[in-house]
Amino acid sequence: MLRNYDLLSAEVNLVGVIKARAVVGRYLNRTNLTYYSELSRLAGCEVYVKHENHNPTGSFKIRGALNFFHHMSGEELENGILVATRGNHGLAMAWAGRWFNVPCTVVVPEHNNPEINRIVESFGAELIVHGHDFYDAQSYCDELVDSAGYYYVEQGNEPEILNGLGTMGLEIFEDLPDVDVVICPIGGGAGCASVIKVTQAVNPKVEVIGVQAERAAAFYESWKKGERVTIEGADTVADGLAARSVFQLPYVIMKDHITDVVLLSEAEILEGVRLALQTTHNLAETAGAAAIGAALKIKERLAGRNVVLIMSGGNLDHGHLLQALAE
Repeated sequence: MLRNYDLLSAEVNLVGVIKARAVVGRYLNRTNLTYYSELSRLAGCEVYVKHENHNPTGSFKIRGALNFFHHMSGEELENGILVATRGNHGLAMAWAGRWFNVPCTVVVPEHNNPEINRIVESFGAELIVHGHDFYDAQSYCDELVDSAGYYYVEQGNEPEILNGLGTMGLEIFEDLPDVDVVICPIGGGAGCASVIKVTQAVNPKVEVIGVQAERAAAFYESWKKGERVTIEGADTVADGLAARSVFQLPYVIMKDHITDVVLLSEAEILEGVRLALQTTHNLAETAGAAAIGAALKIKERLAGRNVVLIMSGGNLDHGHLLQALAE
């Protein structure tokens, strides 16, 4: 059945986010919003980092997973859920599925981070390896749904997942009411879209700036063209940004309200990982460090402003860490 994503976007709203906070708060502590003086000096603005890497699964995705399971009926999930992932979405759904006693099957592409794969399985999920990249894994899920009857969770197209993710935006405004700019990585787009929904409701003057890898600029290309597109490849060190397309629902939300999109080279992404270590003493995954790289790249336009960088995750591939330190 075709879904009307313009209508569906209305289901992602401040009331839904406030309700989600009560759900998420049963399982998670608030993540820190921390001011860093050295990072502020380097970026020429007042820099605060939203530490989503401190969540139990190491990323912001757990917020959406918990809210999703809370709103689903037992009948809908009786055959279990199915997800495609490079890592954080699968970790979140497996972790939350264990709490809600729902079987979870996770499809990852070949050559996925082996540490992520092991942790997914340790949470009790079944792991399937299929395809060259996330897009291939996603396509395979369509086949499995038809044959096995799973509930396929497209992370970006579930309104209650976005309402759950929006709780991080709500916390930002509660901790820093005078925020001027929020910089957020964009992979499938759910996290950034949720922040935009909260920002539009609380203070539309706040700028939300997205970050993508030059090698995986699916939303940027869609935004410039005025229609959602699928790019040919997404070969980047930033696993969390390696999407050949954004999901339909986040695209509908972001396309008219995002302030700008910053594209980073591979070197700039790895520089963000190094700076996260040096200035915040946090191990950020490549996508999680992208906001730092973006802040340095556009420092002139951020001068003197209160800027929140979303460190979306900390599940850094060991090889990428070595690569970052070697530069």
